[in-house]
Amino acid sequence: MTQSARAAVRESEAPPPSFEILSPPPGAPVTPLVFASPHSGRVYPRSLMAASQLDCAAIRGSEDAFVDELIASAADAGAVVITARLARAYMDVNREPWELDPRMFEDDLPAYARGRTARVAAGLGAIARVVGEGQEIYTRKLTFAEASARVETVHRPYHDALAGLLEAAKAANGVALLIDWHSMPSAAAPAMGPRGSCDIVLGDRYGASCAPGVVRIMEREFRGLGYAVARNAPYAGGYTTEHYGRPGRGVHALQVEINRSLYMDEATLTPNAGFEPLKATLATLFSRLARVERWAG
Repeated sequence: MTQSARAAVRESEAPPPSFEILSPPPGAPVTPLVFASPHSGRVYPRSLMAASQLDCAAIRGSEDAFVDELIASAADAGAVVITARLARAYMDVNREPWELDPRMFEDDLPAYARGRTARVAAGLGAIARVVGEGQEIYTRKLTFAEASARVETVHRPYHDALAGLLEAAKAANGVALLIDWHSMPSAAAPAMGPRGSCDIVLGDRYGASCAPGVVRIMEREFRGLGYAVARNAPYAGGYTTEHYGRPGRGVHALQVEINRSLYMDEATLTPNAGFEPLKATLATLFSRLARVERWAG
């Protein structure tokens, strides 16, 4: 394990609170913005590491490293920010909670927990079987009791909190906008002609999770800051976007994927020279979004 990987990861005997919330300071504008980072958690419970055949450096292959730091300044602009603290490899809060792979368990799963999705087939259900380029995580099969404990202590509290934040944002503004922030491997970023790979992918579930005007504003702002932007391919939005996006009810949800090469060394999982410039540019973006007067339409 590299020293940088060791410094970025914290092991814990018992799961801590599964999320952290950053609220706008007094005097910040009241906005409908709720930002989330479900995959940047870097607390790895000791029970996970004891059952894993991977060291911390390898298991971090599934982490959207440092995305929580990139978006933290959004609170100063008036957004409420919620970030997952537990590692995605332990419990993926951007999955349906019972999206489980029966092959990973020593006992039979209830019918409601037998996932049959493409994500489960790929080893990336609510409790992942693999990380990175298909590296198997576990040396043993899990029990359903272990899965239930992870759902109850990690997934459910995170989503109870997120749902409450969206309800409060809508009550205060008449509309709520959830932006779910992620990062993508540079190898997965779609080509954008002579410019090379794209920088940002916006996912709106092909128009189902937010009004077209929301996507137009986000795309305009990113392009205005110099980024190459694609929509819905290869990332159209996950469970969070699909579950909360109800534009007809005034709740819009959009997923944003950032090309990791913009801000980190993907081999060592450390920030590169682009980290601070990107963080500063995103702070400018957040301030602009806070000034948008009308999001729907």
